[in-house]
Amino acid sequence: MFDTKKFGGYLSRRRKAADMTQSELADRLSVTRQAVSKWELGDSFPDVSILVLIAEVFGVTLDELISAGDPTRGEADILHTVARGGEPEAREVSDLIGVAPLLRPSVLDRLSSGLAGQGIDISNIVSLAEFLSDESTMALMEGAPLGAVDPAILARLAPFLTQDARSAILDQVLVGEIDWHILRHLGFPRSLLEAAVIEGMLPWEALWELRE
Repeated sequence: MFDTKKFGGYLSRRRKAADMTQSELADRLSVTRQAVSKWELGDSFPDVSILVLIAEVFGVTLDELISAGDPTRGEADILHTVARGGEPEAREVSDLIGVAPLLRPSVLDRLSSGLAGQGIDISNIVSLAEFLSDESTMALMEGAPLGAVDPAILARLAPFLTQDARSAILDQVLVGEIDWHILRHLGFPRSLLEAAVIEGMLPWEALWELRE
């Protein structure tokens, strides 16, 4: 996984070797000194669009700059392509997770669309949901195998689910594809659950357990 701390350390060493202050580097990059400080500490990462400019300032290749963060091959390819203004592809979901905090949501959404049909494990969707749009999260959910989802994992994902995603999960519960215990994490109205019990689509004990 890309390490912003390692990248920041490299950036700091390059700046000092060039006898530049943080303010001078900030002026060259049209950002604030505070932004440069956060990059060097590894607390944040430059917008990928200015990586080419940073490489030019220090006289290094873009590949060398990106490699300072110790990325996987897939992560490096994604960052390099985005920095050059191209259309990146994610071959492995692990690569997408590794660079998700570094990319704009629009770029991340395009990357995730190529993985939506692969049946991504729900735990990986949890890792991406914080950075994806609601639409992209929903697209990944539609292809995810939910039958044996750990309730603790779903609880982490629940805040990012749209109403449509929640309804899709409920539909799978009602036809017996997913255990009804998972519903306790999705916050459905009691009236809806009562109706499902009356219609025989949920057992009576579900109503008592889910109201606790």
